[in-house]
Amino acid sequence: MTTDSEPAIYTGISNGIKFPDRFGFRSGERGVHTSRSIMLADLRQLLASTPADATADDYRIAIVEENVLGKSTVSTRIWTWRRLHVLYGFDLRLAVFRCFRQLWENDSEGRPLLAILCACARDPLLRMTVPVILQAPIDSIVTPGDFIEAIRMKAPNRFSPINLKAIGNRICSSWTQSGHLVGNKIRRRARPVVTPEATAYALVLGRLTGAGGLSLFSTVWTALLDTPKETLYDLAAIAARRGWIDFRRAGSVVDVRFPKLITPEEEEALRESD
Repeated sequence: MTTDSEPAIYTGISNGIKFPDRFGFRSGERGVHTSRSIMLADLRQLLASTPADATADDYRIAIVEENVLGKSTVSTRIWTWRRLHVLYGFDLRLAVFRCFRQLWENDSEGRPLLAILCACARDPLLRMTVPVILQAPIDSIVTPGDFIEAIRMKAPNRFSPINLKAIGNRICSSWTQSGHLVGNKIRRRARPVVTPEATAYALVLGRLTGAGGLSLFSTVWTALLDTPKETLYDLAAIAARRGWIDFRRAGSVVDVRFPKLITPEEEEALRESD
């Protein structure tokens, strides 16, 4: 049994969770990790070079025409733009990206965790490997082969052995960029840096995938924070004081609302689907 002083082990990512595309989630068996990792360094540079209210075309211009990422050829710029666009959305009409960008602007320390949470919402291949991370004990060795096996089980016969090997390496790189793994040749499980903003984003993703109340602290998104539940309550309280969420807790009763992050129209759609 997991106590409130230990991070929860969540393994039910595929057990009936809804990933609504209207909010920016992507489903299926395709993902950016067939060709790229989460590209955290490029993402940092791009978002530092564009305003928070940038449109998808603004991001394209920054990458392809202005070459803010310093790519050597036009074809590489175009390919990078396409992969980043698919992975993060770059559309303020999509709650997954809009909330991500809002919180990113105010959270330099938690950006690796924000990026992996957004990428998991947007990349089904990366999401297939979440149980590998959540079930690996701290300091245990995690290999690309572990991720390959997870994808092979979820998408049998979808990829060739050569493609699977490349995908496994990229996914290993992504979990290292997020802070869930550390090391170079040998990667070991670690705990990422968790901030109030990253906590708010995990809670928002939980709401957008159908959770509410106390269950918001027992989703795959909060499990990826790898933090004891009592600490998550404390971080949520800080996020509330910073104005990101409304958070109230009285014993086992928890109420979380998102007036700054989720629009009334989105909340109404969520209530209709509850």
